[in-house]
Amino acid sequence: MTSLHLVLGSGPLGLATARALLARDHTVRLVNRRGAVEGLPNGATVVTADLSDAGAMRNAAMGATAIYFCVQPPYHLWPTEFPALQDNAIRLAEAARARLVVAENLYGYGPVDGPMTEKTPLIARTRKGSTRAAMHRALLAAFQDGRIDMAVARGADFFGPGVTQAALGAEVFTALLSGAYVRVLGNPDLPHSYTYVPDFGTAMAILGTDPRASGGVFHVPNAPVTTTRAMIREAGEIAGLNPRIQAITPWQLRLLSLAIKPLREMVELSYQATRPFVADHAKFVATFGDIVTPRTQALAETLASLRPAADLRLRIPVQSTAEFGAR
Repeated sequence: MTSLHLVLGSGPLGLATARALLARDHTVRLVNRRGAVEGLPNGATVVTADLSDAGAMRNAAMGATAIYFCVQPPYHLWPTEFPALQDNAIRLAEAARARLVVAENLYGYGPVDGPMTEKTPLIARTRKGSTRAAMHRALLAAFQDGRIDMAVARGADFFGPGVTQAALGAEVFTALLSGAYVRVLGNPDLPHSYTYVPDFGTAMAILGTDPRASGGVFHVPNAPVTTTRAMIREAGEIAGLNPRIQAITPWQLRLLSLAIKPLREMVELSYQATRPFVADHAKFVATFGDIVTPRTQALAETLASLRPAADLRLRIPVQSTAEFGAR
């Protein structure tokens, strides 16, 4: 049955969520401050509004059955701005009587031993990790108080078309394609979970439309865990290149952060690259089924998004994930 779904944010995850919902024949409306979206999916509409403008947001959400929280401020503004953004989204969902589906990451857990599950305590002590943990507690309290219905999708480090600022963002793959050194933080030979952003969008759409998701927290399914080095080498094989990988140690990161301001926000997260970083997604699969795009296909699609397909001899597998609405 077709229904209206409101996506807050138009970055890679917001667009992936919109595409997944459209593939399920839902009506999709995106909201951002610009009122314009590069790469707006066919069939979706976009409206200009700010989360702090309650009136404009209520108009945008009128008739929506689910609202998807896919926004975040710059890293350095997380403690001061992020909680207020979510509070506004909670009030919006309460007024619209719509399920609120919140995209989270794994920062709230902090350093852990062994795979992370949805039951891993949120005990992070970093600025961003403690902010994320506090936001989740506020979201859960709103659900337990009966103010809203909600569901949470937690993803690991992003990669995929449109992803820029990430451990495996566009800079990594662009360096690979250009023959430059591929620089990665920490030990590239440790197990590390990576979430393909179209799969994250598919998970968001499922949590917004399936009654079994109500009140739940779910890790987004990822391809079988491997190492960062193996991921980059596989991408190089797809592109017909031999990547040169250069690891940046935590102390080198601290030194570089003195001169490069954006890197300062990564220092407190360097533990994610100096010990195994593995997310268990068995709960999602047991409830909704497996939605993972095969890694080779995900890497091929990521590379193709960064350079015209005609310039790459990519071995893209025939298998498609269109049935999951991730395109």
